[in-house]
Amino acid sequence: MGEQDRAKNYQLILKQLEALIADEPDQIANLANSAALLNQFLNHINWVGFYLLKGDELVLGPFQGLPACVRIKVGSGVCGTAVQEEATQRVANVHEFQGHIACDAASQSEIVVPISKDGVIIGVLDIDSPELNRFDQLDQEYLEQFVAILEKYL
Repeated sequence: MGEQDRAKNYQLILKQLEALIADEPDQIANLANSAALLNQFLNHINWVGFYLLKGDELVLGPFQGLPACVRIKVGSGVCGTAVQEEATQRVANVHEFQGHIACDAASQSEIVVPISKDGVIIGVLDIDSPELNRFDQLDQEYLEQFVAILEKYL
């Protein structure tokens, strides 16, 4: 799939996300549908979901994929680093990431986007792939837009 096709696919995902969650006030329902939407449209991924910040730990939220780590300390792994640095983490090879937490041995690359409400991080969107270097700048830009839409409704 070329860049233009991928961009169009993401634009469709963003429109569908807004339609799915705009009238629903329940956070868990919105996160569950959001994970399902990404799982349906993104190829070459093996896990997509959310971790929600509770104290100094991220706690597993709605997701699609194999059972996952339930708790991740802030600063640990890719998810905890995204919270600590308040920045998206795009990791081409998780085996080269210091302190990577292997919930699924098949995962090779990962992207994690922090989710904020009123300037405070409340969780992360986490997506894993069984392919090395699965996520690029286009993915990052659109997934950050995806999270920005989510933030409006959480």
